[in-house]
Amino acid sequence: MRFSLTLPTVLAAVCLVANASPIGSQEIAKNAAKGLRLLSLKEGADPVWKTENEVLDLLRAGKKFFDVTEVYELEQENVKSAKLSKAAAAAVTYPTPSKQSLVKPILSTVSTSNMQTNLNSLTAFNNRYYKASTGASASTWIRDKAASYASTYGRSDVTVSLYSHSFVQSSIIAKIPGTNPSGAVTILGAHMDSINLNSPTSGRAPGADDDGTGTVNLLEAFRALLASGFRPSTPVEFHWYAAEEAGLLGSQAIAASYKSSGVNVKAFMELDMSGYFKPGTTEVMALQADYINADLNTFLKALITAYSRIPWAMDKACGYACSDHASWYKNGFPSAFPYEAVTGNDNPNVHTSSDTTSVNGFSWAHSLEFAKIAVAFAYELAA
Repeated sequence: MRFSLTLPTVLAAVCLVANASPIGSQEIAKNAAKGLRLLSLKEGADPVWKTENEVLDLLRAGKKFFDVTEVYELEQENVKSAKLSKAAAAAVTYPTPSKQSLVKPILSTVSTSNMQTNLNSLTAFNNRYYKASTGASASTWIRDKAASYASTYGRSDVTVSLYSHSFVQSSIIAKIPGTNPSGAVTILGAHMDSINLNSPTSGRAPGADDDGTGTVNLLEAFRALLASGFRPSTPVEFHWYAAEEAGLLGSQAIAASYKSSGVNVKAFMELDMSGYFKPGTTEVMALQADYINADLNTFLKALITAYSRIPWAMDKACGYACSDHASWYKNGFPSAFPYEAVTGNDNPNVHTSSDTTSVNGFSWAHSLEFAKIAVAFAYELAA
């Protein structure tokens, strides 16, 4: 399986916002100081300025968007200078899964009880909103939990750090170095923030499924790999993103920075909701059909077949800016996104105080399969 992008394709992916007259630094600074946000509402359209109330109205209406206020200039510079990551400029070959004898023993150690304990800690925060102090505290908690795993298993080579933004909440990046440090990086991501659309800053938003499940899937996959003594040939990173619910702010900042720095990314996989499927429906891993790399999706299908007790199924189009994988896609990196259920059979309780593990349809056994796929994704691509 191969991944290849031509220069025009990469530039189109990098610049989903196509401006005839780029917005200047002074306008961005002036409007941002007024509390306005620059939003990209659809592919190929110029971004528009919106007030905070207008942004919330869009969120409540279910309208997805990129908030490009803080990455606009960097993305324009990336396009202007034709900066291409090595991964986007060269072909990437995805293997046929072949390390079952090494991976399956690790999968047997992946624990739902660990995920339950971690999710209980996350949902104990009133919310994990990106502007709230509890959102900032949740970031620190995730950083400390991941760092504790590195310490427990004696991995001084592993780093876990906060990635600061202009708002109070930070993203988190954990890095497992490769024996070939210059090799292409395999990245697994999830967003750690939550939102109550009725009252974003102070409203109760446990975010158990959105995206508490993806967050603890990655924590447990990270723990299991370190416990196994995993020392990959090429680097592996685990990311937990801030402010996904407000327009993919955290993942955009990191993806644009990686693009600008020329980081070589082999593959990116997002886990955003993995704990629910509608009662009475078939249990599947639903693969998103748009803003993804087709060859990486083919690899993911084979990975699920090799390592999961449940089958994959193709979902309908996820839509513009629907989750953090879109931030990587628009910067020219190969991305994929396995989801808890086909659209319509997914969790209807998100963005409310009712997003808890007690809803009918929530299943830890279901979520466990996504944590296992995260382990296999990292091992098969980087070992």
